[in-house]
Amino acid sequence: MADVKTAAAKNTGSHAGKPKNGNNFMMNLGIVVACIAVSWGFFLGVMKNAGHDTVLGKMYLGGPVVPMLMGTLLTLIVFIIERALTIVKAKGKIDGAEFVRKVQYHLANKNVDAAIAECDKQSGSVGNVMRAGLTKYKEMISNTELDTDQKVANIQKEIEEATALELPMMEKNLVFLSTIASVATLLGLLGTVLGMIRSFDAMGQAGAPDSSALAAGISEALYNTALGIGTSFFAIIGYNFFTTMIDGVTYSIDESGFTLTQSFVANYK
Repeated sequence: MADVKTAAAKNTGSHAGKPKNGNNFMMNLGIVVACIAVSWGFFLGVMKNAGHDTVLGKMYLGGPVVPMLMGTLLTLIVFIIERALTIVKAKGKIDGAEFVRKVQYHLANKNVDAAIAECDKQSGSVGNVMRAGLTKYKEMISNTELDTDQKVANIQKEIEEATALELPMMEKNLVFLSTIASVATLLGLLGTVLGMIRSFDAMGQAGAPDSSALAAGISEALYNTALGIGTSFFAIIGYNFFTTMIDGVTYSIDESGFTLTQSFVANYK
């Protein structure tokens, strides 16, 4: 996998990839800004005018950190949906292990075209990588200039190049989930500290403590804590879930590459 990641890094660092990366960053930044703007609009337009005996009205007492946390949560939801759609598509229509078994069957019968047809049915990252490998596989069968080891090396190179194109697509934007997991906790802690400052300030008033100010400060602390911890929780769950799915697809890709090279060695020595 180290070779694959190195190839991916070279591909990403090429001049042709820079505009795409820049556009992707600006689009993601726009999503974050839009989510925060929507949260502030909801905070000032709806929560501010809600009754103090309602949940939204009580959350409004959490102060200015609340819309920031809401924006973080909304950003998390957007990227979870985006990653879910992308990774489910990358998994394809056929389970990776079942797909590899079908390809193995066709290759054992030296029916490369049928194996390529299975790749079209799979319609995922494993199918894309396998299709690239099979295309080179078919080319190497009729090649009379190279020996077996050189042909296998060419097939492996083709698989690695195809994998280098698929992996970044699956891993893209996962950094937002891991970042949100940390940032949400810190924002919640900031809101908690600000709320406790208000609470202690109310308790320090001369004479009888201001009970309403004390309650407002405690509410601010608790709502920010709850929002921060809840957002961080879902970000961690989402990140681990998607990385597990990606690991499964990566394993299937590795298995497909091994299948191609072993089949070629066995059938075309």
